[in-house]
Amino acid sequence: MRISIVTLSYNQRAFLRDAIDSILQQDYADLEYIIVDPGSTDGSRELLQSYGDKITHLILEPDQGAAEGLNKGFSRATGEVFGFLNADDFLLPGALRLVGEFFQSHPRCDVVFGNGYVVDAHGRNMRQVRARDFSVRRYLYGGTQWLQQSTFFRREAFLLSPRFNTDNGTSWDGELFVSMAQMGATPGYINADLAAFRIHDSSISGTGRLEDAYREDCRRIFRQIRGREWRVTDDLLCLLYRIEGILLRAGLWLKVPKRKRDAA
Repeated sequence: MRISIVTLSYNQRAFLRDAIDSILQQDYADLEYIIVDPGSTDGSRELLQSYGDKITHLILEPDQGAAEGLNKGFSRATGEVFGFLNADDFLLPGALRLVGEFFQSHPRCDVVFGNGYVVDAHGRNMRQVRARDFSVRRYLYGGTQWLQQSTFFRREAFLLSPRFNTDNGTSWDGELFVSMAQMGATPGYINADLAAFRIHDSSISGTGRLEDAYREDCRRIFRQIRGREWRVTDDLLCLLYRIEGILLRAGLWLKVPKRKRDAA
């Protein structure tokens, strides 16, 4: 089962080698690696070219943002399973082997969510993220937990989806996954740490720089799916899901798995 990974690279040379090596050093034979760089000027392109044919496809052309870059990258992908990793993040050893084994043994699963870590600029663990309960409703109300870097999906699910929304400048990944779920994609979960999401001074996500734009993207997605504006009662549901999450993290709420297929 071939796995295709797309990496977006734009002026992140300080972290880029870690990202590339974390993929190329996976113990997984049938790997296709695609990197998209729309115009880095910090030496990233020279580093990319030093890897030669270890990178299956290197796309060096301008784009209109991350979502368009990902669409370009996946248009070249030929794998049965897709995943994507930013140039400042990295996969953990053995991640792709676990992903490949999961999809082989769970043929009805379309999207799989794994655990992982949020790390600092030096790669030091700050906190663990344990994937759970991804559904349309829970996504809309913040009642799910997942890590994009540890999420993988079948080629068929991606081709049936609207792809990455190029008008979304903050949560193109979440919009893709919730659109898949809305179209009936079956989720699964790997109870293992697969990747790390790095937070640093120039991160797009996780630093709060785009908080207002992110909130607007979330409201737009809500309107598209629910067909109405956000209400006060929706704030209450958000609060209840947030309390649930706090209790779960504190170990005060025992959740019983609903479906055997959700566990690896």
